[in-house]
Amino acid sequence: MTPPSALRILLGLCFPVAEMAAPERPDRRRPEHRAQRWPGTGADRERLASTFNSVAKTYQRARPDYPEELFGELIATTRLSPGDRVLEIGCATGKATLPLARRGFEITCIEPGPDLVVAARRNLVGLGAEVILGHFEDWDRDLAFDLVFAATAWQWVDPKVRYRKAWESLRRGGHLAFWDASHVFPDGGDPFFRELQEVYEEIGEGLPPDANPWPRPGELPDRRSEIEAGGLFEVVLIRHFDWERVYDAEAYLELLDTFSGHIAMKAPQRDRLYGEIRRRLVERSDRSVRRHWGAVLHVARRWDDPLAAAASTFHSRSRDGSKGI
Repeated sequence: MTPPSALRILLGLCFPVAEMAAPERPDRRRPEHRAQRWPGTGADRERLASTFNSVAKTYQRARPDYPEELFGELIATTRLSPGDRVLEIGCATGKATLPLARRGFEITCIEPGPDLVVAARRNLVGLGAEVILGHFEDWDRDLAFDLVFAATAWQWVDPKVRYRKAWESLRRGGHLAFWDASHVFPDGGDPFFRELQEVYEEIGEGLPPDANPWPRPGELPDRRSEIEAGGLFEVVLIRHFDWERVYDAEAYLELLDTFSGHIAMKAPQRDRLYGEIRRRLVERSDRSVRRHWGAVLHVARRWDDPLAAAASTFHSRSRDGSKGI
């Protein structure tokens, strides 16, 4: 008998993948911006995703640049060449688009925020990138891309359709890539964030009791099992990247203003939090805070024959003694 996971893969070739989607992540909020929740289901995900459009004017300046090494690893793994076709999901203001467009790739971006689209088009002028207003879930252009990627945007795409839509948008042998920019806490890092937790508790944004809010560099979770569960992609690379930025009070608050939960936070909560951040930083000798960023680059190759991939998975598990149903 076919194991349940292989059966889901086989059925998914003919039926919608709603039942194949991996469970959505629980609300385990990061410490200094725990109001930036992992997207919930349906309306909650859409509501939080829509908040980014309100910070189109500051997003490009406030958000950190991704490491050059990340783009180098992405290009080397996917073997992209100048002129290859790339589709970006949720480009915002073009933070990750610019480094790739400057390398000569032919990039199409789909972005749901109208003000973000205007900003991205302005930032990408002269680089040949096309920025389209819309949602990836509704994407229906009959084009085949060499790479589909999302930078700090994959979590906002409906998990019921995102892998199938990416698979349909790729040429044979094409690749899917995505990563997030998250907070990591190295040993000996800035104690500011732990010290600030009492303020978050005070304003009702304390940590859930089962949260693990202090991942060290290299400890961020990856989505290997989620990618493989769909049966449409083969994971070819998962690599962690870490970097550091120093912020003064206003730059740090501007960064927080680009996080969905802080945008949606009630004014009294935000005023109390931001006032305390300013007060604490002005008491420091350098009046700054060091924040360490982490990203997990996922690269997966499109299975051109998912049925064969499912059969291979089934036979492999059978050899390993997997039980049938």
